[in-house]
Amino acid sequence: MPPTPALLRHVLHPAHAGEYATATRLAVDHLTTALGRVRGPATGLDPDRAAKPVRDVDLDAPLGCTAQALAELDRVWLDDTVWFHEPGYAAHLNCPVLIPSLVAEVLVSGVNASLDTFDQSVGGTFVERHLVDWVCERAGLGPAADGVFTSGGTQSNLQGLHLARDHVRARTGADLDRLRVLVSVDGHYSVQRSARLLGLSPDAVMAVPVDGRRRMRPDALADALSQVEAEGTVPMAVVATAGTTDHGAIDPLGAAADLAHEHGAWLHVDAAYGGGLLVSRRRRHLLDGIERADSVTVDFHKTWFQPVSCSAVLVRDRAHLRHVTAHADYLNPADGGGLTTRRPDQVDKSLQTTRRFDALKLWLTLRVMGADAVGELVDAVVDLAQAAHQRLREDDRVEVLAAPELSTLLLRPVAPGLDEETALRLSREYGDQDSVPGRRSPFDVAVWRPSGEDQPAWPSPWGWGRPGWHAECAAMAAASLGHAIDVLVGGVDLAFPHHAYQAAMVEAATGVAPFARATMHVGEVRLGGEKMAKSTGNLVLVSDLLERFPGPVVRLGLLHRPGGEPWECEDAVFVEAGGLLDRLHDDVPAAVEVALDTGGDAVGYLLDVLRLRERAV
Repeated sequence: MPPTPALLRHVLHPAHAGEYATATRLAVDHLTTALGRVRGPATGLDPDRAAKPVRDVDLDAPLGCTAQALAELDRVWLDDTVWFHEPGYAAHLNCPVLIPSLVAEVLVSGVNASLDTFDQSVGGTFVERHLVDWVCERAGLGPAADGVFTSGGTQSNLQGLHLARDHVRARTGADLDRLRVLVSVDGHYSVQRSARLLGLSPDAVMAVPVDGRRRMRPDALADALSQVEAEGTVPMAVVATAGTTDHGAIDPLGAAADLAHEHGAWLHVDAAYGGGLLVSRRRRHLLDGIERADSVTVDFHKTWFQPVSCSAVLVRDRAHLRHVTAHADYLNPADGGGLTTRRPDQVDKSLQTTRRFDALKLWLTLRVMGADAVGELVDAVVDLAQAAHQRLREDDRVEVLAAPELSTLLLRPVAPGLDEETALRLSREYGDQDSVPGRRSPFDVAVWRPSGEDQPAWPSPWGWGRPGWHAECAAMAAASLGHAIDVLVGGVDLAFPHHAYQAAMVEAATGVAPFARATMHVGEVRLGGEKMAKSTGNLVLVSDLLERFPGPVVRLGLLHRPGGEPWECEDAVFVEAGGLLDRLHDDVPAAVEVALDTGGDAVGYLLDVLRLRERAV
């Protein structure tokens, strides 16, 4: 029995172009509406609460309507998703994405070409090859260079090391268990994973020490290479990182190339993070030496502002790509396809078979904006990180590490009375877990007021503007009071590791466990993940909270209107939790400091606060 017309209308076809256009417009309108609701990069929803609406969906009962399905997506995804474009987001290397690349995504998914064979991707094959040639030229890899787009840095690193393994084995005849890979102690974890997948021995990857700026030390690399040869093993590859994940450090690529080639090792440069410097007009020199690499990883979905996934592996000599070539009658043409024919098949260069036309995203970005414009964005991000670093260097309540080479900024509070060993232990303890249970206390209510002249305030001695700075302020308030805070309006939630970390630091330094139960987070009062009070936007009705907690009155930190009057409504007081910057603009009175709870991290969070304070002054 043939499918019904009602069923067929869901299939993209010239006859159904109208349905496709309507559904796509619905999706775009829905997304832009969601963007208008964003008041921070994340809501911090508890994992169990996030999982429930998804589990409740009956996948055997379709809604039959795109609009209803999109509305359902709000509950199961969009309401609590992470918005990487939001200025407060700085936790990972995910980037805000460029609009031309999103236009390309529409075309990529609609046409649905696969770039494994030429007959499936006429035109697309040449677009990808032209882009690869262009990036290779930017990297200075020479006229014999080539490459292929991949799903991400992990796959690119795997392919680079695959080529290294087969090249070195063809040259030396060494068994797999004799091959060694040298990478800095801060190198990406995918190097270890790749070694396992490639059949190398468990001790094949050797970690090379780094200097004070977290860059691989050439002298240590030289010693490690000499040790490899002295032990009768073979240096298969040196992996130099151009932008380490934790520190953004760029290894000395020229020195790494000298040593790798001196010892007959393949040089792979992992520029997944730092590859955006290839289009920087002011910082391209930081990648000097990359032109001597045998293979290079570049993630366009990091510092090139492209949607996931969009990456490439490049090689200085295209002949090395033969190591991943295999034959299948249904894929490879009779003339061999691949590198030299008029009808090239990209499958001969890739670890993947079916592969999206992700190159189109970068292509359309370059054709609309140009490489210099992308490079300006890269420089702007690095400028911002360096400006924040300089500002923090001047604050003795904060300890910062080396000046950022890319966009990573590392800092921590200087905790009075907390020794280095304890600080490191707490950092490891609370940085490695997903959640921390709240602590109980016999005290019901305590007070935190971050600003104002008519009530005492407890400013944090460790600085503010970092993730959890409001947790620090509140924790020190508890230490000053001598007992734990049971109900705190201001945005502390011990389910967040960085909030629990601040609490643990105060407890270690003062002997007071600061928090007993919980808090308000971006417009809601919660206790153990349960919503406790109604909210209107970001305004929380305090009387709702008092109904649940009889006893002492909860006194709140008030955000004053310009002119000094607090928001009040009969016997209730409203407290502003987040989204301040877009509403206050230039009207912040000089005497009022404001707690910005964007739910964000690090640089964006910090600079929002600093900008607000500058306007106040």
